Amino acid sequence: MSSIYKDYLSHGKVQEHYNYTKGIPESQLTPSRQAAQAVILAICVASVLENLLVLGAVARNRRLHSAMYLFLGNLALSDLLAGATFMANVLLSGPRTFQLTPVAWLAREGSAFTALSASVFSLLAIAVERHVAVARVRVYGAVGGGGRRVLGLLGACWAVALAIGGLPILGWNCLGRLEACSTVLPLYAKPYVVLVASAFMVILAAIAGLYARIYCVARASHAELAGPRALALLRTVAIVLGVFVACWLPTFAILLLDASCPHRACPILAQAHYFFSFATLNSLLNPIIYTWRSRELRGEVLRMLGCRQGRRLPVGRAPGGRSTFGPPRTSGPTSPTLLEGQTMV
Repeated sequence: MSSIYKDYLSHGKVQEHYNYTKGIPESQLTPSRQAAQAVILAICVASVLENLLVLGAVARNRRLHSAMYLFLGNLALSDLLAGATFMANVLLSGPRTFQLTPVAWLAREGSAFTALSASVFSLLAIAVERHVAVARVRVYGAVGGGGRRVLGLLGACWAVALAIGGLPILGWNCLGRLEACSTVLPLYAKPYVVLVASAFMVILAAIAGLYARIYCVARASHAELAGPRALALLRTVAIVLGVFVACWLPTFAILLLDASCPHRACPILAQAHYFFSFATLNSLLNPIIYTWRSRELRGEVLRMLGCRQGRRLPVGRAPGGRSTFGPPRTSGPTSPTLLEGQTMV
C-alpha cells in the first residue's frame, strides 16, 4: 500500500509529469494568460459574493426555509465553494505549480472538482425535486415535514461530489505511470477523466429529460398552463438548459478529447484552462437563473443591501396577490408548478 503513496511528497514529480505530458514549461506567465487570470479572479470573487448574498437571504428569512429554497441554498453553497476553490487554483498555478508536491497538487485539483461536482449534482437535485413536485403536486413540505428526505438528497449530493473529487488523492492517479496521464491534468489518470466527463454528460442528459417531462406533465395537468404559464415554464427551462450546456459542454468536450488524444498531439489541450474558466461562469449565473426569479428571495436580498424596506410577504405571495414565481395567477385550479413557491418553473 505504501508504494502507491511513496511519491506524494516527492518534489519534482509535478514538473516531471508536466514535462512528459505537455512538453512545455509553465514557469512563465504570458501577458495574455495574466489578463485571463485577472478576469477569472474577478468572476470568482463576484460568484462568491453573489452566492453569499443568496445564502444570507435564505438564512435570514424563515419563510424561505421550504424544501425548494433549501435546494437553492445548497446550490449557492456549492457554487460559492466552486468560486473559492477555483480562485485558489488560479493563485497556485503558473510558476507556483512546480513548487507543489503531488499531494498538494491533487488536493488543489480535487477540491475544485468536488465543488464543481457538487454544483452539478445540486442542479440535478433541483430538477428531481421539481419533477416530483409537478408529478405528485407536493411531496416535500417545509423543513419539518419532508425534511429528512430533503436532507438525505442533499447529503447524497455532497457524498457523491466528495467521492468524485477524492478518488485521485486516494490512489486513482497516474503517479509512476506517465503513459497513463492526462494532458490537461498531468497527475490524473485518463480513465478517471473519462469517468468524470461521461458522468457529467449523463447528468446533462438526465436534467434535459427531467425538464422535458416536467413540461409535458404540467401541460397535461391543467388547462391554464397552456397559456402564459406554459410560456413562462418553457422560457425558464430554455434558460436553464441553455446556460448549463453553454458553460459545461466545452469542458466535457475537452476532457473527452484529452482522454482520446496522444500526448502533445492536440495543441488545443494546452488551452484547457480557458475551458475550465468558462465553466465557472455557471456558478456566477446560477443564482440569477434559479434564485432571482423569486420575488420573495429577490426582495430579501435587496433588504440585506439596504435597497428595500418594509414587511416581508408570506411565502408564495407578492404584492397584488400574485405568486412569487412566474406570471400573475388567474382563477382556476392550483398549478403544481407554482404551488407555495416550491418550484419556480
